[in-house]
Amino acid sequence: MNNLLKVRTSSLHRRTARLAVIALFAVLLSAAPFHAAFAQTAPALGSAGSFAVLAGTEVTCTDSTIIGNVGVWPGNVITQTNCTINGTVHPGDGVAKQAYIDFLSAYNALSLTQCDSVLLGDLAGQVLAPGVYCVDAASTTTDGTLTLSGPSNGTWLFKIGTGGTGALTGTGFSVVMEGGGTPCNVYWWVAEAATMTDSAFQGTILAGAAITITGGTFNGDALAQAAVTMTDTTATGCEQSSHPVRNRCNQGVGNGPENCDPGNSNQGDPSRSNDELGGTPGDPGRMGGNGM
Repeated sequence: MNNLLKVRTSSLHRRTARLAVIALFAVLLSAAPFHAAFAQTAPALGSAGSFAVLAGTEVTCTDSTIIGNVGVWPGNVITQTNCTINGTVHPGDGVAKQAYIDFLSAYNALSLTQCDSVLLGDLAGQVLAPGVYCVDAASTTTDGTLTLSGPSNGTWLFKIGTGGTGALTGTGFSVVMEGGGTPCNVYWWVAEAATMTDSAFQGTILAGAAITITGGTFNGDALAQAAVTMTDTTATGCEQSSHPVRNRCNQGVGNGPENCDPGNSNQGDPSRSNDELGGTPGDPGRMGGNGM
């Protein structure tokens, strides 16, 4: 009897161990696709995605051109000196408030995204596929090029200052897209401030402090919890970009304002929208849109 009991106990222990290994393997498999999925899915910015520049305190634009909407909340100061804004200006209004709330929500969500790889602060010379890349502290790149290589649906997220503090600084810093990748699928989460000088920068910055762009070009959205200052530069927001991959909604009626048109159904003309100007819910596929 004792021998039989020992055999049964040993068999039970082996079976329990096998089940534990299988359970652990299943957990690992379920977690593994997370980063791969991120590489194909852009973060949700909500209404903040319709702003080329959005600041918490103030926007200062000098000798520059901003192509896209500009907003401030809870501040309300937008100062233009020889500055052209090809978009709508929202100084402390309800539209800017909602966009800022959505920006903070996206910022907090991205802070929790796990890293695929940890990089050093100098990004020069890197050639990176879509994924989540983290820098523990500050990132400073001078006279260098970062190449992002991937398909048009690839998404890159850079997290600067994951240790709690860290700024993003570039001087003569170029971000180059190759293989079909687009700047509007590149995101820079920054714990503190972001400063670009004489750089050809690509991607949307979500900064925990201020954003300062001087000289060069900026393709993406500048979203900051503090001020945004642009001097002698040209900034093109993703809504007006030639490759506006993100900011799509579900096709249908009543899914939001035209700056997030379901399926881009109006082809750039609100009068042709399937869901605005009196569109009928449940009838999203009318040829010509609203009888046009």
